[in-house]
Amino acid sequence: MEFKEEEEEVTEPVSPTGQYFNSSVLSICILAVLESEVPIDDSHTMTLLKDVFLPINPRFSSIMVNDKNGVKQWKRVEVQLQNHVSIPIFPIGLSTTSYDSYFNDYISRLALKQFPQSQPLWEIHVVKYPTSKAAGNIIFKLHHALGDGFSLMGALLSCLQRADNPSLSLTFPSLQFPSYPDCSFSKLNITVPKCISSIFNTISDFGWSLLKSSFVEDSRSPIRSGDEEVQFKPIVISTIAFSLDHIKQIKSTLGVTINDVITGIIFYGTRLYMQRVDDKSTNANSTALVLLNTRVISGYRSVKEMFEPDAESPWGNQFGFLHVSVPELTDSRFSNPLECVTIAQEIIQRKRSSLAVNLTGRLLEVLRKFRGPEATAKHIKKTLFNSSMTISNIIGPVDKMALANHPIKGFYFMVVGVPQSLTITMVSYAGKLRVAVGTEKGFMDSQKFKSCLETAFEMISKSSCGIPSGII
Repeated sequence: MEFKEEEEEVTEPVSPTGQYFNSSVLSICILAVLESEVPIDDSHTMTLLKDVFLPINPRFSSIMVNDKNGVKQWKRVEVQLQNHVSIPIFPIGLSTTSYDSYFNDYISRLALKQFPQSQPLWEIHVVKYPTSKAAGNIIFKLHHALGDGFSLMGALLSCLQRADNPSLSLTFPSLQFPSYPDCSFSKLNITVPKCISSIFNTISDFGWSLLKSSFVEDSRSPIRSGDEEVQFKPIVISTIAFSLDHIKQIKSTLGVTINDVITGIIFYGTRLYMQRVDDKSTNANSTALVLLNTRVISGYRSVKEMFEPDAESPWGNQFGFLHVSVPELTDSRFSNPLECVTIAQEIIQRKRSSLAVNLTGRLLEVLRKFRGPEATAKHIKKTLFNSSMTISNIIGPVDKMALANHPIKGFYFMVVGVPQSLTITMVSYAGKLRVAVGTEKGFMDSQKFKSCLETAFEMISKSSCGIPSGII
């Protein structure tokens, strides 16, 4: 009897999405990289993990187990910190360019490495060698089963302080959320057209999402190998930093959102890359999965707030996705790249006005109840595999951060273990937007793709503002 009481104290159910992301067919993780301005002193690493990191969330001290009914549970365990911290050894006295190569190879191997299920699903890697972008790098590897980008970002920020004044809280850009049609009877005469449009878009988008997830594959192209085991292939991670001020100038000129500008740049750059690799693939059928945070909130919440009963923004995986066709690169769009931004805005605005994201979430829940989490995970994998790329973004702080008195020059993240040849992530930080690109090694040319994104940004920037690009 005492044993059962102890089990109740140390276990809690794994969320459905957590079960999907840590299944026999999917194992999706997040790599978050903090770039230090100063050489890294790792002497306090264990103390910081014990006193700051572990108390943030019980899941950082838990493993995933099956109960007697086969249902996955989080079980508290004693954490052996030495098993979660790695400090790689590279040759000494090399140039920063050489260390760039060592670092890139290291993070590529790290992306492929699977977590042992016998210990909590996180690791920290302290790379103390200077690269061309930082004096040192700290890599957090976190399993996506622990939470979504919003939850894990909140946890990460709990470890960081403002570099200029640690006593002050980090500040973030104001968030704006899309408005949805009000179909209430009192406003029926105003919103009937919007409601009809929303219903039509919902049916169309949900039906298309079902087809894409089940039967319709994107074309094989320079951005999609179509390899059934692509999630086990090595990847190359490269990054680009754009000026947020220049992006805001484009936004103001076109009357669109920052997300519209960025999506347009990605779509245009992707088509430029496809054209440069293979002219015949320029207009291949290519679909992007755009991930959306489904929380309707005004900013990040503390981890403590996320775990409160009836929390406005509870901890966990709360996101949906939109299937967005990458616009074809016609002659007019090649000569006027702003069309890619306006088309991206129109497509995403239309899809946001539908309820397809909500219905997709309901579909996953129905699949889980009637066929189990493994079958649902297979459906999600098929959804990812049938598309060409995934795009996700999170909002970072306006202020410069510090970790244990190490000023953070920049940071970025990458989602790994995804069955696709191309993954793009974005995070804003201290006036810059950092775009990270994960490409299938040996299939895609990461430097050429990066160059195409830079070209797309420059062409869109010049077309809208008539000024030099803001590429950093």
